[in-house]
Amino acid sequence: MATGYAELLRARHAARLLAGTLVGRLPNATAHIAIVLFARSEGASYTLAGVLATVYGLATALGQPLLGRAVDLYGQPKVMLPAAVVSALGMAAFAATGIEPLPVAAAAVLVAGIATPPLEGGLRALWPSVLGRKDQVHTAYALDSVAQEVMFTVGPLLVTAAVAVWSEAGALLAVNAVGVLGALSVAVSRPSRAWRSAPREAHWLGALRSPGLLALLGSFLCVGIALGSITVAAVAYADERAQGHADLVYALIMSGIGFGALVGGLAYGARPWPGVPEARLRLLIGLLAAGYLPLVLVPGAVAMTVLACVAGLFLAPALTCAFVVVDRHAPRGTVTEAFSWLVTVFGVGAALGTAVVGPAIEGGGPAGGFAVPGAAGFAALAVLLLTRRAMARPREEPDPASAPVTLGENDRNGAAEPGFRTGHQA
Repeated sequence: MATGYAELLRARHAARLLAGTLVGRLPNATAHIAIVLFARSEGASYTLAGVLATVYGLATALGQPLLGRAVDLYGQPKVMLPAAVVSALGMAAFAATGIEPLPVAAAAVLVAGIATPPLEGGLRALWPSVLGRKDQVHTAYALDSVAQEVMFTVGPLLVTAAVAVWSEAGALLAVNAVGVLGALSVAVSRPSRAWRSAPREAHWLGALRSPGLLALLGSFLCVGIALGSITVAAVAYADERAQGHADLVYALIMSGIGFGALVGGLAYGARPWPGVPEARLRLLIGLLAAGYLPLVLVPGAVAMTVLACVAGLFLAPALTCAFVVVDRHAPRGTVTEAFSWLVTVFGVGAALGTAVVGPAIEGGGPAGGFAVPGAAGFAALAVLLLTRRAMARPREEPDPASAPVTLGENDRNGAAEPGFRTGHQA
């Protein structure tokens, strides 16, 4: 298993791009907790702190596909680095003004969210040009999914440590400053500077004119709902079943989901898989949905943690497979925008999940709350089954934007496989 990942990371630029992207996305991964902690330190209520974090999340969901389209049109360096700087300045303004006056604070958070650079989609657009071999690109998608799980687990701990060392405002500033450095590392790299999107058809819908991509986004909106609802249902479970140790039990459940995703992602990316990815994605989403069902049993804390590991097992593989499907269905010249749309619908779905699970918990307790992710998971599967015809028609020709640019023998590890066209270096 480790051999494939080690070979991938030995490819020139691969480790730098992966690390730079993860560091550059640290502000996004930690914004919810950093905003809440800072707002609370300024005297805000939990409601107001939550509203400000929600403003950031919705603004990010809006900005990602817009900036992704800009990347496809103008290239990565001209968009990624300026966006990262503007986003950091928005957070710096928030740290400087605090929560008063409130309109200024909300505007600063809004700017920070909208300007969040689409580094996630940008990295996935770069992988084919860096690696050249299709099997390594698929492995890179898996490693990307696994690295995200680690980042979203470690990120909040880093914020908490920064608060302890400095202050809530200091943590906010430090995380965003580090994020700019990560974006800078990616934007000045040779693959990022050389990458060019394929010529695109002028269309106001952009990537959304692909029926297959729309079907995938509809499915992953439901997957996002499942994940968002689990976070709230786990709180309700911990409060009811582990009085006095609620925080510990909640952390165990969420860590279990993350650990399961980590194991599943590593195993999935360690080998090639036969068949078309659209059919494989339906299977993975079905297994993901089935893994959520046992959570409604709400057993003791130890058994619940085990079930949480099982529930997370197929998340990273499903995401990895979805990345491949996005690349197959994105219209020519829209690959970064298409990946950014996946990020957006996933985030919107998670926000919806946190909202809809409340009534389920009030009506059926923690078991009722955990029924929501199971229902959402099977809704995601139903979307894929009902749209099989649209999903069966991927883009006929490989997108030259997903083909390797000419970086030279010392800049790339491995030759291009058939089906990967040679692009042009800027």
